[in-house]
Amino acid sequence: MFITAKDGWVEVICGSMFAGKTEELIRRIKRIDYAKKEVLVFRPRIDNRYSDNEVVSHSNYRHVAITIDSANEIANHVTENTYAIAVDEVQFFDQTLIGVCEQYANQGMRVILAGLDKDFRGEVFGIMGDLLVKAEFVDKLSAICTICGNPATRTQRLIEGEPAHYDDPIVLVGASEAYEPRCRHCHDVRR
Repeated sequence: MFITAKDGWVEVICGSMFAGKTEELIRRIKRIDYAKKEVLVFRPRIDNRYSDNEVVSHSNYRHVAITIDSANEIANHVTENTYAIAVDEVQFFDQTLIGVCEQYANQGMRVILAGLDKDFRGEVFGIMGDLLVKAEFVDKLSAICTICGNPATRTQRLIEGEPAHYDDPIVLVGASEAYEPRCRHCHDVRR
């Protein structure tokens, strides 16, 4: 089946930290830019690790983005020329994002989302489970386990070099100083 732009759809890029999700998101954005179509790129304000006005991969790939606090703010930027909407770090948004994505896909837009599918405990991270169910296309990326070298599908949180405790807060924005990719066998959460 051939899908045209007028059809609209949702695609999700997910996986653990350091799997290349943002890099893949930026690659897709650049292809849309190359086709001379309008793509709006959004990022949550809470994620201020690398930039206040760009999506940035751990490998330092960058693209200008609109920083928002709520998915409802996306409507302030969409025009009749908008071909696609891209949102990074979707796990930080609430349920409102699901309705926004559905609305724009139903209106014929391409909606590209990237985020963690699991939290540091190895459980569904926020709205990601619902987004995966709604999406037409899902790409699950893996990193390399820092312990054994196998495919890493989980994110290990480390506090002062030790595995985090299960009851620790879910959201703790950080990068390599606080997280590393792990496979299911090397992933450790203290209970």
